[in-house]
Amino acid sequence: MSTSANLSRRGFLYGSAALGASLGLSALPFSAALAQEIKPGGTAVIALSSEPPVISALGHTAYYTVFVSGKTNEGLLAYDFDLTPKPQLATEWKVSDDGLRYDFTLRDGVKWHDGTPFTSKDVAFSLKTIKEVHPRGRNTFANVTDVQTPDDQHVTLILSEPAPYLIRALAASETPIVPVHLYGTGEPLENPAQNAPVGTGPYVFKEWVRGSHIIYDRNPDYWDQPKPAIDRLVIRFLPDAAARVAAIESGEVHIAPGEPIPIADLSRIEQNPELGLEWNGYQYANGVRRVEFNLDRPIFQDVRVRKAFAQVIDPEVILNLTNFGYGHVLNGPIHPNLKDFYFADLPRHEINPTKAEALLDEAGHPRGSDGTRFSVHLDYVPGSEGTRRGAEYIRQALQQIGVDAQIRAQDFATYTKRVYTDRDFDFLYNGMSNLFDPTVGVQRLYWSKNFKPGVPFSNGSHYHNPEVDQLLEASAVENDHQKRRQQWRRIQEILFEDIPSIYTVTSPEHTVFNRKIAGHTPDAAGLFGNGSDIHFIA
Repeated sequence: MSTSANLSRRGFLYGSAALGASLGLSALPFSAALAQEIKPGGTAVIALSSEPPVISALGHTAYYTVFVSGKTNEGLLAYDFDLTPKPQLATEWKVSDDGLRYDFTLRDGVKWHDGTPFTSKDVAFSLKTIKEVHPRGRNTFANVTDVQTPDDQHVTLILSEPAPYLIRALAASETPIVPVHLYGTGEPLENPAQNAPVGTGPYVFKEWVRGSHIIYDRNPDYWDQPKPAIDRLVIRFLPDAAARVAAIESGEVHIAPGEPIPIADLSRIEQNPELGLEWNGYQYANGVRRVEFNLDRPIFQDVRVRKAFAQVIDPEVILNLTNFGYGHVLNGPIHPNLKDFYFADLPRHEINPTKAEALLDEAGHPRGSDGTRFSVHLDYVPGSEGTRRGAEYIRQALQQIGVDAQIRAQDFATYTKRVYTDRDFDFLYNGMSNLFDPTVGVQRLYWSKNFKPGVPFSNGSHYHNPEVDQLLEASAVENDHQKRRQQWRRIQEILFEDIPSIYTVTSPEHTVFNRKIAGHTPDAAGLFGNGSDIHFIA
């Protein structure tokens, strides 16, 4: 694995699974999938490694929130594995040649779970609200100046400038549609429906027992009859990895998404005839792992210090040590799945501890009598065995150049408050999603205007480079695809020199499932989607 473009173990698994998953066969052998029969009814259990802070993704992008939100509140569109749009609440759509007008025809006869008809007014309200309260919404819908509703079944978006990424931004996990008759008054994020959602989706919210589970029941009036096939969907929160593995292997849990079990256990799972692994269903997220510096800390304002870190934190070691070979080594912020914006020939930092030591000496940080130059705190995003193990490796790597990195562990809520509200951190090892387009998934991390204390998953480093700002803003409205590609190449070249962050590997996201269940990965969103295809096999 000598280059960032190498196809690693995960890449091999992805390639071999893609055909079956693209046909909605959820990793079953082709012949068995064709022969399977749906067994109606039953309760399907999904395990998450962390509890979501809220159930609705209207104003929150927490990883675990987006796993549950779409089960009730759907999007206008869904997306095939290559991110080609397909119908959900919208059945037809058209984008004008100049990119300034989007026309949608809505599905007829859809009702909210309380029986109220779904109309264009719900869509208009949702898009306008998301533009204001969603962490990425202000970016995504920045150029949308008007949302017109000529009648109940049609919606037109009017843009001031093109937004070439917008047609891919309308999935349930990213842009959920909520009912205006419930959200129309008061602060939307304080609405009771945020935690007791009313939607159009295949499942009706029943209860949320904090610290334990969420229960959804089958929507008998769902627009896509006879789906869903199951009677009940239970989301269990199992933060302990050993408990998750035991529940999966015993059959208590049928599906576990994300990185549900320690990577070291995957080989054993692969040998279990009752269980399967699915590597698809994450093309809409495209997670990557990265070191992020707090550039408000004086010690990290010196690029020589940041470069020294980059010369000892070896992505190849992280791939093999923390990912067990699953994934890709990165040479920048773009996931290889986003082929139009990923450039395999971009440089990577040389791993050279001797040069790193010289840089720290030059920056005025000599070793003390105990061999230590300075101490800093290293926080890692919780919920993933990989980020914890990665942080442990980074601590050890920095020790060899005299840097004492003290690891802090905390729950997800404490982590996000520490980083994005209190800004009480030195540097991080975290995971971020590229999503479906770098303007949505990457721009937020480096655009100076997206430094927003209190808003999670934004420009946490407080990075500011006027040329990068200009390129980010230009690429967000560039209709010429080749020009846009080159803008993103230049952005990545500058980030390589400035080093506000160090990219290591792609996140080895996968779904573990019991082979008596299928339909969990019908498209690019996988279990981020509405789950309407989940069923037991007769």
